[in-house]
Amino acid sequence: MASLSEVVAESIANITRTSVTKSDFEKSIYTNKVDFAHVRSEIQMLEKNDFALLRSDILRLNTETEKFRTRMVEDLRRVQSNVRLELSLEKGRIRDEQSAQELKIKEADSVIDTEVAVLRTQMETIQWELFKTLFPLFCAAGALFFSYLRFVK
Repeated sequence: MASLSEVVAESIANITRTSVTKSDFEKSIYTNKVDFAHVRSEIQMLEKNDFALLRSDILRLNTETEKFRTRMVEDLRRVQSNVRLELSLEKGRIRDEQSAQELKIKEADSVIDTEVAVLRTQMETIQWELFKTLFPLFCAAGALFFSYLRFVK
């Protein structure tokens, strides 16, 4: 029985050596709880910081997007006004060109009318000259012809 008591004593000594006391266990649990609470608070703090950074990044991107949109609207309006101005200038240039062409046409028309009037006057002058020249000639020829007829009869 002595050996049984020895074995039991040795087992108890082994168990007491390898086992943790209740105070050490409670101390370990408390330390773990404190460590977990500290880790949880650090994670929450990191999440809050990340969320704040994310929110500030989103706000910054929203403001940049709004600035870009307003700049694009301004550029679009500027381009539209430039196009309108160019179209207006082109219309004015075309009107000026058209009025210049109309003026040239009127000048050419007046030159043609003048030349036609000059030609008509020249034709009338030539016609009158021919009449002045040929009428006495025909009258003389007629008189000669009638005198010839008189002599022949």
